[in-house]
Amino acid sequence: MSDDTRVGTVVTHRRYVPYSHAHYAGNLVDGAYSLGLFGDVATEMCIVLDGDEGLFASYSDVQFTAPVRAGDLLEITATLVREGTRSREMDFAVHVVGRGAATPDAPGAAEVLDPPLVATTATGTVVVPPAAH
Repeated sequence: MSDDTRVGTVVTHRRYVPYSHAHYAGNLVDGAYSLGLFGDVATEMCIVLDGDEGLFASYSDVQFTAPVRAGDLLEITATLVREGTRSREMDFAVHVVGRGAATPDAPGAAEVLDPPLVATTATGTVVVPPAAH
């Protein structure tokens, strides 16, 4: 049975993208990196709400809308949008909130992006074990 007070719960992580994750020219990171981050916030959501890590069942409507690059500072959110008996549907987003801005005379330079870039969005469904009675 659904507890409507839980719908709307948000879990947020922040992550720096190390240069070791760059796979393509321009220090681009592959899209699978964002999906892995969605798995991390979904796991926390399941732990917070259900006391279990849960298991991912599916993704739908995955959109890659801006590049993720090594040196980026990301904010990843999961928002619970629907709750079934064992399923949890969540909306996910990766926002680039900071980006490396290195130049030859300032190799460690970086900047805060205002507003942040929406890099990846998705909807996903996870399942959790039946509740103990």
